[in-house]
Amino acid sequence: MNRFTRLAPLIAQLAKFGTVGGVAFIVDISVYNLLRLTVMPDYPIGAKVVSVIVATTVSWLGSRYWTFKEGRNDARVREAFWFFLINAGGLGIAMGCLFVSHYVLGFTSQLADNISGNGIGLVLGTAFRYLMYKFVLFRAAPEGEAGGTHSTEDERVERSA
Repeated sequence: MNRFTRLAPLIAQLAKFGTVGGVAFIVDISVYNLLRLTVMPDYPIGAKVVSVIVATTVSWLGSRYWTFKEGRNDARVREAFWFFLINAGGLGIAMGCLFVSHYVLGFTSQLADNISGNGIGLVLGTAFRYLMYKFVLFRAAPEGEAGGTHSTEDERVERSA
């Protein structure tokens, strides 16, 4: 087996992760800027919290049903809880970047807020989330292991048939 053949599944997963992340990013940026331009012009942190919650919901659905479908959890509520908790860590990273830039360094323009929260914070938060999704939340059960909390619904149907 050559190196590319071994890396192909990882490359495919990273491409899916990037696509889901790209869609969630567009949702995040759109909601954030819409809120800042309308109902939350003086609340960059609050606008970021709301935009991340909306984007996280989009990301969970894409991750669960497409990117990490092999490792999705049978317990949807528990999985969603942990997904949102992991994303809270990503939000904390983005908010920390935004807080330092806006309140500590005094860069208060909307452009500066976007660069710090949606640029630097996004890169750092994305790396954190991918690692947590892949190695903690969406771990596929080892081959040959039936059942477990990480089997898919299709596998359960096959085992019961």
